[in-house]
Amino acid sequence: MTETQKWNATQLPDLSGRTAVITGANSGIGLTTADALARAGAHVVFAVRDPERGRAAAATVPGSTEVRRLDLADLASVREFAAGWQGPLDLLINNAGVMMLPRQRTKDGFEMQFGTNHLGHFALTNLLLPHITGRVVTVSSGAHRWGYGTIRFDDLDMDADYDPSRAYGQSKLANLLFTLELQRRLTEAGSKVRSLAAHPGYSATNLQSHAANPVLRLGMRLANRLVAQSDRAGALPTLYAATQDLPGASYVGPDGLGELRGSPTLVSRSRAASDPVLARRLWSVSEELTGVRWPLEAQVA
Repeated sequence: MTETQKWNATQLPDLSGRTAVITGANSGIGLTTADALARAGAHVVFAVRDPERGRAAAATVPGSTEVRRLDLADLASVREFAAGWQGPLDLLINNAGVMMLPRQRTKDGFEMQFGTNHLGHFALTNLLLPHITGRVVTVSSGAHRWGYGTIRFDDLDMDADYDPSRAYGQSKLANLLFTLELQRRLTEAGSKVRSLAAHPGYSATNLQSHAANPVLRLGMRLANRLVAQSDRAGALPTLYAATQDLPGASYVGPDGLGELRGSPTLVSRSRAASDPVLARRLWSVSEELTGVRWPLEAQVA
């Protein structure tokens, strides 16, 4: 594919008859992802914390949509959403996230970024997995390289020395480890479902506006204007991972310098994000913390 023929949303396949759930679909990359999938014919479910905002966003999207309440920072809400699901689900896009917040806790007492970005999606995916027929795409970030370079199992909530950036980096590393271990388990179970990850590069969304440090917020607003690509461009890696013929556990991001912007392509991840032992340990701890277990049995030959 030449420079003038790089992949974009106009090349999405016909998704008529398919159903997609997108967490955090009411704004930013989630909304542009929803718009593209709906235009391609999919029925798109906006899984959002605020249904009123979700309905306002869905009204801007042509095609078939619906809105359902989901608060990833509340495991009871996650269970309620999953319990209400009936029928097949072709595509689950774990897109919602919070970024570099001041110290906060989820309703269940977990550090907010780890609890929302990882544990909420971990529980949601496992609870919906018996319905999923196609793919799970989890949105990570180049920030998975931030922080301590691993998962701090001895202090997941960072009670000893909370740092918003490191906490965010840990949650994004957890997203990639989750993707890796989910694919291993799917393969072992003989499932045709694929688990993939994507990251948007540096995209101009409202996510950066919640940063704890006011100086950092100001700097990110400036970077959004001068450096960032649009949220529509930022959604392309997710759309590519969701619809193109890629191996399980693939990681898609922009092809430009530093993976900040560009067209979607397969990208690398940190050594820790590729560690199967670390991924299995995180999975086990996540089961203990959420009380949600792996739902599929291994296929008997």
